[in-house]
Amino acid sequence: MDESGKSQDPEESVRPQPPEPPERNNAPKGPTPGKKKSGGGILMGRPFGVPVYVAPSWFLVAALITWVFGGQLERVLPELGVARYLVSLFFAVAFYASVLVHELAHTVAAIRFKLPVRRIQLQFFGGVSEIEKETETPGREFVLAFVGPLLSLVLAGVFYAGMQLVEPGTVPGVLLAGLMISNLIVAVFNLLPGLPLDGGRMLRALVWKITGRPMSGTIAAAWVGRALAVTVLIGLPLLTHTGALGTARPEIGGADSLTDALLAAILAAIIWTGAGNSLRMARLRERLPDLTARTLTRRAVPVETDTPLSEALRRANDAGARALVVVDRQGTPTALVREAAIVGVPDHRRPWVPVGALSQDLKDGMRVSAELAGEDLLEYLRATPATEYLVVEETGEIYGVLSTGDVERAFVSAMARKVGS
Repeated sequence: MDESGKSQDPEESVRPQPPEPPERNNAPKGPTPGKKKSGGGILMGRPFGVPVYVAPSWFLVAALITWVFGGQLERVLPELGVARYLVSLFFAVAFYASVLVHELAHTVAAIRFKLPVRRIQLQFFGGVSEIEKETETPGREFVLAFVGPLLSLVLAGVFYAGMQLVEPGTVPGVLLAGLMISNLIVAVFNLLPGLPLDGGRMLRALVWKITGRPMSGTIAAAWVGRALAVTVLIGLPLLTHTGALGTARPEIGGADSLTDALLAAILAAIIWTGAGNSLRMARLRERLPDLTARTLTRRAVPVETDTPLSEALRRANDAGARALVVVDRQGTPTALVREAAIVGVPDHRRPWVPVGALSQDLKDGMRVSAELAGEDLLEYLRATPATEYLVVEETGEIYGVLSTGDVERAFVSAMARKVGS
C-alpha cells in the first residue's frame, strides 16, 4: 500500500449524537487549550466556537505514519538520512490538518442548518464531528454528509496543482503527492454508500426522500455498511495479495500480508460497529418522545419550611406522593426537599429535623414545563444541572417534582432495549 493507505478515514465524519442524560455536576469547568478533558482528549482550539480535541490515540497513528512514510522516503530520497523522519512527521501533521478541514466542512454546514455541534475529535483512524441533532429534511442530510468528501476532493486538487509548481523527486514534490493521494483516498472511502461513512448518510438521505421515512433510510444504509465491512475484511487482503493495488505478487511478504489483514480487520470492525451504532441511535431517537416530563414526574405535596420531616413524610405517604415541595404561607413554591438528604436522616431524628434544612432553593432553570419531552427535555436539564426540578403546568400550577435519577434510568432503559434490524 502507499504511504497514505495507512491513514484513511474510515470513521464516520458526521456523527449525530444521541442526547446525553442530564449532568449531575452543578459546576462544570471549561477546559483551556492544551489541557486534557476527560473523554475528549487534548483541546487544541475552538474554530467556529466548536472545541477540537486530539485523542491520545492520534499520537500512536502519527508515530505509525511517520515510521511508514519515513521508510518510503528512504527509497525515494535516500540523501535525507534520518531527517526523513522529520519530513514524515510533518506529513502526518499535515494529513490530519486536512482531516480537520474535512470535519470543519461538516461543522460549518451543521451550524448553517442550526444544528448544535458538540465537538470535533481527531482519532486513530481519522476524525469525527459530533452533531447533537438530526437534520430535519433529507436534502439537508445529503448536503451535510457530502460537504466533507467534497472538501477532501478540493484539497486533493489543490495539492495536485501544487505538484505542478515544484520539481518532482524533491521533498516538496513528495509531500504534495502524498497529501494529494491521502485526501483522494479519504474522499473516495467516505463516499462509499454505507453507514457510518458519509456516503452511507447520503444513501440514507436518498432512501429517506424516496420512502418519506428516515428510519427506512437508516436501516438500508446500516445494512449496506455491514456488507461493506465484510467486503473490506475479505476483499482488501485479496486485492493486495493479487497485486491489484499496485504491488507485484512476488514482492509481497508474509509480514506485509499480515499487516494488510490486520488493517482490513480493524477497518471492517470500525465500519460494522459504526453501522450498528447508527441503527441503535436511530431507534433511540424514535423512543425519545416517550421521555416526557409529565410521565416521569413524581407526585409531590406542599409543606412549609418548618414542618418536621416525619410529619412531611406522613403527609406524602397519605397522599401517595413521593416528593416534597417547600412553600411559603401564600402557597408559592420556594424550594425542593432533596431526596438524598432525606435518605441521610435516621428515622429517630426525623421528628426533629425541619424540611427547610434539607431543601434546595428554587433557582432559575429549576422550573420545568410538564409539556417538555424527548430531546428538548434532556437539553433543558443538561443546560441547568440539578438533582430535582419543580414541574409546573402552563398555568404555573405545581404538577410535581422531576428527579434527575428517574430521567437517567428512563434514558438508560430506552437505550438498553433490543434494537430490531
